[in-house]
Amino acid sequence: MPANRMNREEFFAKLAPLDEAGLKKALWNLYWRAPAQLRERIEGEIEPAEKDRRQRAAAQPPNPHLVLMDVNEFAELARSGAYMAGDRRVSPRERTRWRVTFRRLAADAQAALRAEEPGPAEDALAQLIDLACETRDVDYFRSEDPMEAARFVVSDAAGLLWGTMRDRYGFAGFAGRAAPQFVRWESRYGWTRSAWGQLAQKETSLASVLTRMLPATDMWVGFAERYLGALDEAARGDAAARDGIWFASGSGAGSARRYRREQRAGALAEWNLELLDRLDGPETGHLLDRLVKHPALEGPECTLLRAHLARRRGDQDGVHALLHEVLEKLPGHQEALAFAAETGAPLPPRAAQAAQKRRGWDATPE
Repeated sequence: MPANRMNREEFFAKLAPLDEAGLKKALWNLYWRAPAQLRERIEGEIEPAEKDRRQRAAAQPPNPHLVLMDVNEFAELARSGAYMAGDRRVSPRERTRWRVTFRRLAADAQAALRAEEPGPAEDALAQLIDLACETRDVDYFRSEDPMEAARFVVSDAAGLLWGTMRDRYGFAGFAGRAAPQFVRWESRYGWTRSAWGQLAQKETSLASVLTRMLPATDMWVGFAERYLGALDEAARGDAAARDGIWFASGSGAGSARRYRREQRAGALAEWNLELLDRLDGPETGHLLDRLVKHPALEGPECTLLRAHLARRRGDQDGVHALLHEVLEKLPGHQEALAFAAETGAPLPPRAAQAAQKRRGWDATPE
């Protein structure tokens, strides 16, 4: 106990000389000058019924419809650039406090999932996760690393949202809603820009979140079907999107579309390998055949996925050919080099040099 704090007996002894008016004055000064939390405690002691009312109100989840309205407004302002430029809809003070607003909205949306009709809260939280994913590449706020600043763990929020949807809609309803979100949200390196801060250490892949939610084989099959449907939708979106030309070495018409598909294949690589482990069998192999040839996926990660499937099915020549294809273009691809070492695949000349250099680095004493 601090030396300058009176104990109970000393405090009562100090109060003994005061009459009722003196006690009221002391309590009033304390109440009037105290912070809000202490004022509420004093009010609760004076009026127990009001204390009970506040406790009941605090236990009630926020109104999901009001939360969704607030999130819609915040997201619209962010995407319009209002938090970056001198937009009168957002005050200069609010532009510096955006992270506080984001945290409050995220907390309200997650708390509103406990409401009897949480549909609007689900939409609100999904929109915040969409916004979080966008901040990796787009400057909506004056922050070097927006999600690190907002302390928003996307994988935790997605897990809470998906658990709520599974409980509310059953497995089929959950899978139909979660699969497109998973394709849209999964990230290979997390949702912070630095990928190494305190927040990044709390993140997990969405593939690992889903794995914990699918304890039975039939659930894996059902979700895989919804997942392939979500990839179909993504492929249609790629085809409909206006594509640009990148002015870089090897770029040209269609390069932006290829980039999107390659990034998607990289982000979903962990999940796709999980599907290979769970579904490569006579009754479910057709799902994997669709997956490895899916038009929504492209690039070296997609080729490696085909190589893994070929290995599981005993096609050694196919494995070597696919690894050669990857390493011819990317001779330093570490996963492909490790896979080639496991399978004894011959390396293209530049890949052999990269592997030799890597072995030299590994053998160098610290």
